Amino acid sequence: MQALLALSRAIDRLNAFIGKYSIWLIFAATLVSAVNAIIRKVFDFSSNGFLEVQWYLFAWSFLIAAGFTLLHREHVRIDVVNSRLSKKTQVWIDIIGFAFFLTPLCVTILYLSWPVVMQMYTSGEMSGNPGGLIRWPVWAAIPVGITLLMLQGISELIKRIAFLTGDGPDPMGKLSDKSAEQELAEVLRAEAERKEAEAAAAMAAPAKH
Repeated sequence: MQALLALSRAIDRLNAFIGKYSIWLIFAATLVSAVNAIIRKVFDFSSNGFLEVQWYLFAWSFLIAAGFTLLHREHVRIDVVNSRLSKKTQVWIDIIGFAFFLTPLCVTILYLSWPVVMQMYTSGEMSGNPGGLIRWPVWAAIPVGITLLMLQGISELIKRIAFLTGDGPDPMGKLSDKSAEQELAEVLRAEAERKEAEAAAAMAAPAKH
């Protein structure tokens, strides 16, 4: 189980890193949009390529951040019933969802999308719009994003199984952006402060008598 938890932590770090920097794709799309608008107004010129670049950037940011979104439990959940169940039941629902719904769906999407990406890559298919771009780069976002989502689903599955076996913390607990080292330092600091307070109270007690 410890080896699986190490794998889970590695997947979490990967999606956390990708999610943290995927915001730059949104910034790039916004910048392209602004430049396109300025060029169109000032020089009376535009191209479908500018519009498709925005589409490509948004598609990549949306898809590759899916694993990061799952890591932070930000996907839409219907908790009207689930929130009333016991923690163990909630964990079992997640296990069933990850194992029998999310993972098979991701595998199916990968199976169907990869041949399309390869066909577009080998054929060099271009957009049908005048001034459009080559198609395979945006289609490649599908298998990449779905792979990251599937990996995060596996990580979440490991964490929930570890919780049920007593080998891991509550996977539904509050998330923290701090590293394990930072959290450990804070725990040790709090423990030291508690001991100092107890020692000060013990020294003050005889003085009162």
